[in-house]
Amino acid sequence: MNIEFVPATKDSAKARIVLDGPSGSGKTYTALAIACHLAHLDGGVPAVIDTEHGSASKYLGLNGWKFDRYNAQTYSPESLTEALGVASGKGYPVVVIDSWSHYWNGVDGMLEQVDRKTAASRSNSSYSSGWKDMAPVERRMVEAIVAYPGHVIATLRVRTEYAMEKDERGKTKPVKIGMKPQQRENFEYEFDVAASLDLENTLTVTKTRVPMLRQAVIPEPGIELATTIADWLAEGEEVRGPLAYRDRKSVV
Repeated sequence: MNIEFVPATKDSAKARIVLDGPSGSGKTYTALAIACHLAHLDGGVPAVIDTEHGSASKYLGLNGWKFDRYNAQTYSPESLTEALGVASGKGYPVVVIDSWSHYWNGVDGMLEQVDRKTAASRSNSSYSSGWKDMAPVERRMVEAIVAYPGHVIATLRVRTEYAMEKDERGKTKPVKIGMKPQQRENFEYEFDVAASLDLENTLTVTKTRVPMLRQAVIPEPGIELATTIADWLAEGEEVRGPLAYRDRKSVV
């Protein structure tokens, strides 16, 4: 076996971006704003894998946006793997998965299939039957996202997390402790940029490999964010993209 090491470059690297937020935070809008600009830079249009009953199509033509869409009929991990394969074959420079949460807890999603496999097994243990059977399927889905030859932008729904705490009178009451994305734990490891959107459409970067975006808080993100990510991918060293000159705030 002939093993050869060569200088590393980012010339062929493509972005992996995940955006989470509650309903009304602008996840689809923001994903399309980034996707359409990245696709334009590559001379094409993005593809949208739509699980939100055509919500992305409502933005068609806004800001001159053009994209092709596939309205997903099933949310099995296998179907997402297949859709990404078809998009790759057609040469789409960017794919938006809106939303990836459906492939976790939607109809035929991971959780439903794990329950189904568990119920059909003799052990009735989700860890020895359901998850054992479905883990390889999920890994293939994640690998399809990571290996896609273009940029991938995924959105995630969130649910509100509560804890029971006592107030100053000693009375127990529910207290909101945060928002939890509807997807497997540690999903963000596979992405270059993971960010949360609030109801004001302000984006807070929670994890990133892009130096210029560390701890960034960006109101109404769009073309500037896409340009900064594209610049980072195109250069072999840190570049001063548009967002480098924006005010920074600490991640709360």
